[in-house]
Amino acid sequence: MRFARLPRRGVLLGFSALRLASLGFAVAILVPALFVGGSRSAALTSPLWGSAIAAAFVPWRGTPLIEWVPTALHYAWRAATRQTRFRARPDRPRPAGTLALPGDAAALRFLVDPDTGAAMLHDPHAQTLTAIALLRHPSFVLQSPDEQARRVHGWSRTLAHLAATGSGTRVQILEVTLPDAGRGITGWWETHASGDSGAWVVRQYEELMTTVVPAASAHRTLAALSLDLRKARPLLRQSGRGLAGAAAFLKQEMTLFQASLRAAEIQVPWWLGEEDVAATLRTAYDPGFGATEQATAKLDTAGPVAVEEHWGHLQHDTGHSAVLWVSEWPRVAAPPFFLHSLVFQPGIRKTISMTYEPIPADEAIRDIRRAKVEYATDAAQKARLGVIADLSDSVEASDVVDRERALISGHADVRFTGLVAVTAGSLEELEASVAEIARAAIQSGCETRRLYGQQARAFTAAALPLGRKVSR
Repeated sequence: MRFARLPRRGVLLGFSALRLASLGFAVAILVPALFVGGSRSAALTSPLWGSAIAAAFVPWRGTPLIEWVPTALHYAWRAATRQTRFRARPDRPRPAGTLALPGDAAALRFLVDPDTGAAMLHDPHAQTLTAIALLRHPSFVLQSPDEQARRVHGWSRTLAHLAATGSGTRVQILEVTLPDAGRGITGWWETHASGDSGAWVVRQYEELMTTVVPAASAHRTLAALSLDLRKARPLLRQSGRGLAGAAAFLKQEMTLFQASLRAAEIQVPWWLGEEDVAATLRTAYDPGFGATEQATAKLDTAGPVAVEEHWGHLQHDTGHSAVLWVSEWPRVAAPPFFLHSLVFQPGIRKTISMTYEPIPADEAIRDIRRAKVEYATDAAQKARLGVIADLSDSVEASDVVDRERALISGHADVRFTGLVAVTAGSLEELEASVAEIARAAIQSGCETRRLYGQQARAFTAAALPLGRKVSR
């Protein structure tokens, strides 16, 4: 598999609207200054037009400075209005049926389906209804290439089925990795060990455990199935009105999703109920929750006690977190297990989130045609102005043609976004863990970028199984 490059189409000659506005501002100041006062006036106004030109071309963290202006202004406004801080208020109980989450996630409501016992999360603003499943799957890396290809094909057909329904259903897969003391390994050996304790095989196995246990980690895979109530409105009329009808239709989608996963050798033991979802949300904000004993939680009190958002990280309860965006995927041929180094990076508490949004065929065709027109128009403008075309432009145009060819062949088009939420006990440990995760991503053929000025929303999308839509 070779992934396409991240499209970087612009309004004109590859420049975005913000960069064009910055250059236009510089020209609007420089040209009148030259006509009015000549070079002396141009020199006096150079701080203005020079700063505008520099903002359009000088990069910071791989992005031109002018592109950071909306994010920086929005973060500054939220900081000035104290929206970057959250404190739980025990003296002000929340309305029944709502989640105790900070930010725009505070509007989420929940209901428990009486038939399946699954807790369904309703977002009244985004008009979505989400159910969360626990996934179990056998070993993948140790399988033969043919078996791996068969399972990958089964997963691709699952996404194709979701795209064919036209209900706007999104899928979020979370791979949660928690540092483990190794009790699962040593406890099994203490229970099942038999034979001579001084035998060579026993000594070798115990020596292996001594080496492996310090780097042991516990893995948990969740899937959030999110139904778009706006796009599925024509289909919801068959199941009933209101939230009850949406829940009935979502149960049908859950059954189809669970059945389609069997082709990929993925099992759904159960859909998470209120207590399971509450423990998942609470553990994300409070890493120490339930570490020493089996703890219980309720959704109306499962949120954090305190959250403090900073420019580059998030401080919450007993941990610090930072969210990385997978900005580039492997551009060379990669095997199905190319994320092995990232998933199995030892000793780091992290959550890898993959959000898949299947696109209906007609919408995908329109998007491909629009992209082809934009690339052709941009190439014609560059040729007319004498600008040398970059090889990256032709590669991106070729990727669009490949998408069209795959769509015509019967495959589904999918928008996907990868996020990695890293959590540590202190800020120093967090920075070290982020650096290790960035190196592991490079080993996997990926590039990551830290999301600055938007860590709170990014954490909600990356570390919580809420199936929230990620901006394109």
